[in-house]
Order: sequence, then C-alpha cells, then structure tokens
Amino acid sequence: MYTSHSRRRIHSSAGFTLVELLVVIAIIGVLIGLLLPAVQSAREAARRCSCANNLVQMGLGMHQYEFANESFPSGVIDDEGPIRNEPMGRHVSWTVQILPFIEQVNVSRHIDREAGAYASVNIPPRKQYIPTYICPSEPRASVEMMSSDSASDDQSQIPQEFPISSYAGCQNDVEASIDGDRNGILFLNSDVRFEDLTDGSSQTLLIGEVRHEETLLGWPSGTRSTLRNAVDINSISSYRSEPDPEPSPLGPLNVGGFSSNHPGGCNFVFADGSVRFLSEAIEPELLRQLGHRADGELLEGDRL
Repeated sequence: MYTSHSRRRIHSSAGFTLVELLVVIAIIGVLIGLLLPAVQSAREAARRCSCANNLVQMGLGMHQYEFANESFPSGVIDDEGPIRNEPMGRHVSWTVQILPFIEQVNVSRHIDREAGAYASVNIPPRKQYIPTYICPSEPRASVEMMSSDSASDDQSQIPQEFPISSYAGCQNDVEASIDGDRNGILFLNSDVRFEDLTDGSSQTLLIGEVRHEETLLGWPSGTRSTLRNAVDINSISSYRSEPDPEPSPLGPLNVGGFSSNHPGGCNFVFADGSVRFLSEAIEPELLRQLGHRADGELLEGDRL
C-alpha cells in the first residue's frame, strides 16, 4: 500500500530539475548555433538566384531592344565625353532606354530624355524603385543627393533619396573613362549590333553587378553608376583608376570594375542571355577577354 508520503515523492520526481533544464537549454542553443549558418546560407542562395533572375530579365529586355532597334542601346547618351561621375550633363543611361522592354512603360513615359537624367522634370521618375534593378542582397538601395538643376527650383535644392541600380553594363575590357569607341557593348553613344560581337555573344559580358557606393548617382545616370570596366571583381582595383591628367571641378574620370554583396564573386549576364556567377578569383586576363567584344582571342573552355 502506498502512503501519502510515497505518493508525494513519486509526484515530485516527475518534474525537471534545474540542472536538467539548463542542459536542455544548452542543447537547444547548440542546435540553433549549428542551424543558423545553414539558414543564412539558404537565404543567400535564394537571394543570389533572385539576382540572377533580374539579370535574365535585363538580358531579355536588351534582346528585345536590339530586335526593335537593330542595335543594343547606347551605354549612355550624351553630347560628348569623357563622362565624369558628376550630376551634370544628359547622362541618359541604358537603364532608361530598356524600360519599355522590362515592363516599365509607365516610368519610361514620364522621363524627358532631352532634358537629361538630372533635370527637375525627371525627379519623380528618378525616385521610382525599379525592382529589376535592385539585387536582393543589397542592404541599401538608394543614395542621398541634391539635384543640380535650376537654383530657383526649391525641390531640386533639398537632399533627396534616389534609388540606385545594382547592375552596370560592361563598357571596356580594361580601366578607362566612359567615352566613345570602347571595346565593350555599352559605352558613350554606342551602337553595337549582334554581328559586331565577333568573339561570340556567349563569350562577351553584357551586364554585371555593382554594390552600393555613396558616389553613385541613381539608376538613370549613365556614369559609373550603371557602366563599369572588366577589371578585377570585388577588389580594390574595382574602385581605382589612373590619375586624371587634367583635373577638373566636374569630378573624376574613375570608373572601376564590378562588385557584389554575394560571397565569392558576381552574377553576370552575357550577350547571349545566359547568366553565370564569376568568381572573384577569375584570372584577370580571362575577365579582360570577356569584356572585349571582338579581340579575336581564344578562350580555354575550362577556365570559366
């Protein structure tokens, strides 16, 4: 027969002791610590895949533009070069020109291309976030800047947030200012056709990633904000160029290379529409060859 004392003893032994509870908490903490990197890795993989899809959409837009106009869009439309990284000039980027071909017809209708990228009339469309132009891994998708238009326009004289582009066209195979007669596909007043890609469209860079920098001027700007050179990925040389031999108050000629927030490299879309992730450890000479549309050199098939 059980006594009341024995029943109480049996009942009290059914709970957790403090030591057992601490052990369980410690085990849960260890499991969370083990799973968290895997969860973060899975999320980054999803973001990278979404980024690649953005490039697919831009590649399709480029192809549709080329079909309609018999050439790729100009990297930037302006009266003369070299293009400086300052909000002065027309600077109408390829990102503006392909808007109707990436389901952004309404934004395109509100842009006055003749007035230029920074004109007050274009402030409303410049403030529009274009989802296709933003990498999901980009923690900050805008920059604060002043419009450089008329001093009598109050709206253009206050600090405002302008969305950036996480992507830039390839304008040259080596570090060079944005100007005409470059070796890429998208440069100043360019008019490149598929038949001009004698190295093959599958071996020619079209668009790659760029991460946020305070010097960017927004997604419609045909400066280094949306044009880059095929120099080292994610390295200091991506942000460095030769000194300007003729310094000007209009700003530097620095262009730099591609960069991203993805570990290990960048996503690129090639001229044939294919998207590839190129390692930041890619051989500089190979990257240079990919940035040139017609150098006539052979690529080794296993080097990409």
